[in-house]
Amino acid sequence: MPMYVVGHKIPDSDSICGAIALAYLKNQIGEAAIAARLGELSPETAFILERFGFDAPEFKESYAGEEVYIVDHSELTQAPDDIEQATIVGIVDHHKLGDLTTSTPLECWIRPVGCSNTVIKMMYDFYGVEIPKDIAGIMLCAILSDTVIFKSPTCTTADIKCVEALADIAGIEDYKALGMEMFKVKSAVEGTPVRDLVMRDFKDFNMNGKLIGIGQLEVIDLSVFDDIKADLETDIAALKAEGNRHSVLLLLTDIMKEGSEMLVVSDDSELTTRAYGKATENGRVWLDGVLSRKKQVVPPLQDALA
Repeated sequence: MPMYVVGHKIPDSDSICGAIALAYLKNQIGEAAIAARLGELSPETAFILERFGFDAPEFKESYAGEEVYIVDHSELTQAPDDIEQATIVGIVDHHKLGDLTTSTPLECWIRPVGCSNTVIKMMYDFYGVEIPKDIAGIMLCAILSDTVIFKSPTCTTADIKCVEALADIAGIEDYKALGMEMFKVKSAVEGTPVRDLVMRDFKDFNMNGKLIGIGQLEVIDLSVFDDIKADLETDIAALKAEGNRHSVLLLLTDIMKEGSEMLVVSDDSELTTRAYGKATENGRVWLDGVLSRKKQVVPPLQDALA
């Protein structure tokens, strides 16, 4: 019986590309694996897969009775709904350790780097498996996406070295230009339904018993949101009510200015003051230098809700 390799709900490029790359590696070392996904592709991920000639992984929501290798998270809220009826055989991740638990031993590759695909590159090196040109391309793109083309504070020397090595394999001379192409795709928001934008890169977190939803939209110029910002605020308020969440935060990240405007709907009016030392004004706050949800947004928020 093959294992399923799957990332988190509302998958980003790291989850999708990582599932493809890890499933290939597992098959090469004699462990049958199938790449899967828990949601639709984002425009950026669709661009990456088309660029390197891949179809989307199999869409599969139920994993009861299956063996599952988790990619890019270890959070119960982000896993398949029936993950407790599955056997988790491994986790590859670059986030904080979440609340997934297992009844049997498992393989864990968790490193404090900018992207899960950086860890997967380390796994290829460990097993001595050659990375195909097309898989190197999607892995490289995932790392560029997660590290915001090396601008994110999560970026490490390991991420940069992996991109350089993968670019050589994939035959990509100017990988930063490719990264900018990806972010131009991310910045094209016109005509996209507001709910689709809010949910494009959205994750739920259980923080001390409180359900916190955090979305992020990374663009080249925040002016693309000028005409729809009020609609985004209305929608995150609706999302909070629909999911019985304590708070919903939406980061509008400007990768050129290297900062984020945070839109906030919360039961706690002092939340951003305690977490980030800045109060919201009309539900908005600018956070200079904030690019990373996992490193700059989630940890102080968890402390504030302790």
